[in-house]
Amino acid sequence: MHQPRRHDRRPSRRKASAPVPPLPPYRLPATGADVVLVGFFSAKQKDFETVMVEAAARLAAHGARVVARIVQRRGVSSGGVRRMDLPYSSRTLLSHGKAREVAHVADRADAEAVVFANPLTQHQRRALTTMFGRPTVGVTDILFDLD
Repeated sequence: MHQPRRHDRRPSRRKASAPVPPLPPYRLPATGADVVLVGFFSAKQKDFETVMVEAAARLAAHGARVVARIVQRRGVSSGGVRRMDLPYSSRTLLSHGKAREVAHVADRADAEAVVFANPLTQHQRRALTTMFGRPTVGVTDILFDLD
């Protein structure tokens, strides 16, 4: 027979963790900073190239030099279409292989930052910054130096 749930269990020994402070906004240097531009787009979004060009133009207008552009398309291949209903990695916004590719390209180009054309959450920024070893932000999160 099913036993009722016991409510007199000992409390957890785990201490409540302190809240993690938000990352400060990334300030792009006024001098030519090398950045890797990354975009994450579904197969339904047909104008992804326009979004990437606009993001690169915005960065270039403020003195950044886009040394590489990497696009992650979701649901383009026949295998990807079947996986469209599955959740993507909300932690990194990229597949594991694409995240390794971005890290490799950023290392080879000695980029100062990785900039996503998509907005990133604080959790994604923190995880990707740790993974890539350099600041990782969305293009809307950048503070431009206007010196």
